[in-house]
Amino acid sequence: MDVQNAPSSQPAHQSLGPSVFKLPQTAQLEALYTIIRDKETSRGDFLFYSDRIIRLLVEEGLNHLPVVPKTVQTPTGATYEGVGFEGKICGVSILRAGEAMEAGLREVCRSVRIGKILIQRDEETAQPKLFYSKLPQDIEKRYVLLLDPMLATGGSAIKAVEVLKDHGVPEERIIFINLIAAPEGLQNFCSKYPSTKVITGWIDEGLNEKAYIIPGLGDFGERRYCS
Repeated sequence: MDVQNAPSSQPAHQSLGPSVFKLPQTAQLEALYTIIRDKETSRGDFLFYSDRIIRLLVEEGLNHLPVVPKTVQTPTGATYEGVGFEGKICGVSILRAGEAMEAGLREVCRSVRIGKILIQRDEETAQPKLFYSKLPQDIEKRYVLLLDPMLATGGSAIKAVEVLKDHGVPEERIIFINLIAAPEGLQNFCSKYPSTKVITGWIDEGLNEKAYIIPGLGDFGERRYCS
């Protein structure tokens, strides 16, 4: 059967490579980002509006999954020539901020299986280090939506894909979804894994001397989980 793929988002700036896709940059989307970037936004509003963006991102990520032809019969007795997803999917969140994106995935995909990866900086080597992972046993047979809201230097995301590959997942079956990305992180990630698609909501100006995304929105996890 023919496999089809018809994403609705547009490739990001050409220098970032053909595997990076941004959500359509509409006025509504910019308004949502303006709310969650504002330091005066309440935690309740931050949760509500960031969840709206996460839902858009998850829906867009699903658009990049391959489909195959599927024929069904409607209640009228007519035949409809449609499509169905080619294979099973799962989500994998990069703890802790990535957990915030799990609900958005579950709202779209009922009973979806979700794994977790905890990556932190090794104090001795200053490199990302795997501290914990719990993944579906058959993950190598699934398409994986990798979830992390912020992409700064790209170190954690690169390590997460390495973990998934070690569990048998081909990099071309991984779709990395995030809310805000720095160009430096995208360059690092795409140079390491050019076959992994990246779906992002917004590409910011860059990183400052502390490797914080500018203008950014601060620490996503702190703003989401702390009052």
